[in-house]
Order: sequence, then structure tokens, then C-alpha cells
Amino acid sequence: MKPEIAWAEAMKFENRPEPYRFFDKLRKTPVARVADGIYAVTGYWELLALAHDPRVSSNMSRSPLAAKSPAAAEPPPEAEHMKAYGRLPSMIVSDPPDHDRARRQAMRHFGPPHTPHLIPSMAPDIERLCNELLEKATGKTRIDVVDEYGYLVPVTVICKVLGVPLEDEKAFHGWIFDFMAGLDLGPEAATEEGKVRAEKGKESTAALTEYLHGLVEGYVRKPGEGLLSKLVNDGGPDGPMEPKEAASNAMLLLIAGHDSTVNTISHCVLTLLRNPGSIELLRRRPGLIPRAIEEVLRLQSAVQFFPSRSATADIEVGGTVIPKGSAIFLMYGAANRDPSRFPDPDKFDPERRDNEHFGWGSGIHTCFGGPLARLEVNIALEVFLRRVENPRLVVDPPPYRRNQIFRGPQHLLIDYDRIRD
Repeated sequence: MKPEIAWAEAMKFENRPEPYRFFDKLRKTPVARVADGIYAVTGYWELLALAHDPRVSSNMSRSPLAAKSPAAAEPPPEAEHMKAYGRLPSMIVSDPPDHDRARRQAMRHFGPPHTPHLIPSMAPDIERLCNELLEKATGKTRIDVVDEYGYLVPVTVICKVLGVPLEDEKAFHGWIFDFMAGLDLGPEAATEEGKVRAEKGKESTAALTEYLHGLVEGYVRKPGEGLLSKLVNDGGPDGPMEPKEAASNAMLLLIAGHDSTVNTISHCVLTLLRNPGSIELLRRRPGLIPRAIEEVLRLQSAVQFFPSRSATADIEVGGTVIPKGSAIFLMYGAANRDPSRFPDPDKFDPERRDNEHFGWGSGIHTCFGGPLARLEVNIALEVFLRRVENPRLVVDPPPYRRNQIFRGPQHLLIDYDRIRD
């Protein structure tokens, strides 16, 4: 199968539940041209090299997906769906020194060394919330792990961290859903339905952007609690973050802070139920839960890739020369199953030790919220395993959302006997 065909198949919505067989075919050429001006990197060692290569830019405005470039006489079809990233100067689409400064400003109020207690202090509230959500399922025998459990945990937490009113969740959840559905990098984007989704996604992106700008401007006028207020009122060595930039990073953190985490919680439950004996093993040996979660992140990466990177020079890697100006897709979900790095890579092994996966990315763009996400997923899974008796999948595979980047089930129905005390 030619790389272009394997890529198109992997991006098709019908293959969202299981894109990995097409990634396996792509990996026969670990760095492959999959479209005009676009190279997909599916080999572990090749991805690792490029994730740390200073010749690879994350500035979206440099990519042929956002504008014409020497590698693409005309922007490819994906360009229209990616323009929003180019307009948003957030950390994930920035290069040093802007990236480093913005990350320092945010980290001052998020983790060590300046705010070491923020994440650990949230553990009791996360556990209480998980238990409350399962209490609501008492007396029933079916639950949607996405809507009734996995989503509500991280969205509540990220709203508290950022200072976003939780009562606005219904509005921004709808905007984010539309944004994700409209950001389609597959062949369906060219269909009439795809164009309608893209237009709705642009409208919702504009609404979400306006909402976050208003929220940030409010904190400029009247400081409050949360990361957003602290960013625009910072007296640290880098000074306050510009309101426009703070709003852009708020959009990044709000989306990634709950969307990728619910994907991980859902995939943890799905993976355990697909592998008989796994739940019993973790109940007997709860100390394995963190390692099992890392294994799920390897097998079912919540972020499959991020389409902002491009080459600032000709780069030779994996026997392929990536021309200057080309878009580079670092395919985390594919590299995490590279047999040259992971023995028996498609097997779920909760005791796997040598497991340096790309589930959190790699290099300077390693997931900013990874420590918080780990805490949320660990607690959510531990509470689920302790209290949900005899869980069983209702539908397998479950229905998936359209987005190829933040890949996760739209719903995950399970039946169970009861919720234990």
C-alpha cells in the first residue's frame, strides 16, 4: 500500500476506531510523503530525533497548512481547517524564545518550583467528585463513561485551575465540540457534510475566542482566582502575559486540559474491558494502576499527532529528505507501536517496564498539563475499579468523535451489576 493511500485510510472516519493497521503500513517507510508538502513520521527513533531537532518549527504560520510555502504551490485542502492555529499565538504553535517565555509564565502558577502544591492539593476534590459521579449511577445498571464520568472530572478541574466559570460549561463544550468536528484532516473534509462541519467549526471557534477574550479582559480589570488572572497580573521576571496571548493559551489549555484527559480515562476503561483479567489484576495490585495508565497512553494516545510543525531546512532522517517548508506530522500514536522500540507493541501489558512512549509528546512541547492529567486519570480509574462491580462493554468498538488529532470515543456505554459503597 502506497504511503498516500495508507495515510488517507488512517484519516477516514470509518477507521477512527482502529487506525493502527494503516499506521503499520505507513511505518514501512518511517518518514513518508503522504500529500503535497506533508510528511508523516511513524517510526519511533525518527520521531524522537525530529521532536528535538531545532530545524523543526512549531510556528503554524510557517507551515503549508496555514499559507503557501515553497513546498506547496497551493495550500493543501487541510489548510482551511488549520488557519485558526496560525492566528493563535499559544505555546503549542510557538518557537523559542516566545515559547519558552510563555511556558515560564504559565508554569510559575501551575507547578514547581513556584507553585509546587497546586496539583497535589487537588487530589481530595478529584476523588470526591469521582465518588459523587458514581453515586449518581447507584441504582442503575448502565453508564456512559464519557458523558457521565470521564468528561465531568477533567472539565471541572481545568475550569477551577484556569478560573473559567463552570456554569459556562454548556456553551464552551458545544463550541469545542464543533471546533473539533470541523478540524478534519481526512478525505471527508472535501465533502458537502465536511464543509458544513468546517464552517460550523469556524463559527464556534470565533465564539469561543470572543468568550475567552472577554474573560481575560475581565481579569485585567478585576483580578480573581485562577491561572488566567495570574497570567495577566504577573509581577514575575517575564512580566504579565498580553491579554490576547493569555486568551490564546486559555483556549489551548481548556481544550487540551479536558479533551485529551477524557480520552485517556475512556480508553483506560475500554482497554481493561477488552483484556480479560486486567481489572482483577489491578484490583489485586493497585500499585500497577499508574503503569497500566502509561501503557494505555502508549496504545491509545489521546493526542495522535499535532499538525503545526514544519521544516526550516532540508532534513534527512530515516532515509528520507524532508524539504524545507514541508509540514511534518509527528505521529505519536504510530510511533508508540513501533516494534523496533516496543516488543509485542500491540499487546496491552500493564506490567511493561521499558515504556518511554510519546503519549505526552516529546521535546519542548511535552504536554504542559501532563502531571495534572496523570493525577486525574489515576484517581478516576482507581475509584472506578474499586466501586463499579462487573463492568461490561455494551458496544465494541464504541462510536468515535470525528477529530483525528484528539482521538477518543464519543460515548462508551458499559453495563454493570451495581455501584459498591
